[in-house]
Amino acid sequence: MRTRASAGEARSARQVDAFEGAMLRIGAVLFVTVLTALGAQISVPLPFTPVPFTLQPMIVLLGGAALGARLGATAQALYLLVGLAGLPVFAASPVLPQGAARLIGPTAGFLLSYPLAAFVAGWLAERRFDRKYLTSLVAMTAGLAVIFAGGLSWLAYGPTAMGLQGAVNTALAPFLVADLVKLCLAAGVLPAVWRFVGRD
Repeated sequence: MRTRASAGEARSARQVDAFEGAMLRIGAVLFVTVLTALGAQISVPLPFTPVPFTLQPMIVLLGGAALGARLGATAQALYLLVGLAGLPVFAASPVLPQGAARLIGPTAGFLLSYPLAAFVAGWLAERRFDRKYLTSLVAMTAGLAVIFAGGLSWLAYGPTAMGLQGAVNTALAPFLVADLVKLCLAAGVLPAVWRFVGRD
């Protein structure tokens, strides 16, 4: 009887742990989704490009690296679904309203690349790229490359069809230096956190 009771207690403890772990993962995904939405509100429109300057790319990459590939991509997919539903989670635009129109507008390529970028950064982080600064920089750079590839491809060959050179002039050149600076700063965040908690 005692053995049976002990087995039941162990099973209950595992169920509680599984439930708590699931709730923690859900909470983390929601937290990164909200951070991404907040990052969009801190935006600076530029007169020479339809692409605003925002903090979103770094949040996408850091969130992906912190959550891992699957959960990081899930957080960004959820962000897009919330925006698709019409909630005001996208950066302000003088041309397009909030909602589905943003996913066919000039910045759609950047937005739609977020889940894949988070997945790439998370996949590399799962292989301990987030433990050291230089490898963290590699993971962040890979994720940022996905974002720029998506954004530039959409501008060059999507509805705007401005060509590759036009896309580079519009959405890469004005942001490259600032994004590289943000990238270098972001790459140091997770290694510092893991050292602080003793997981390096």
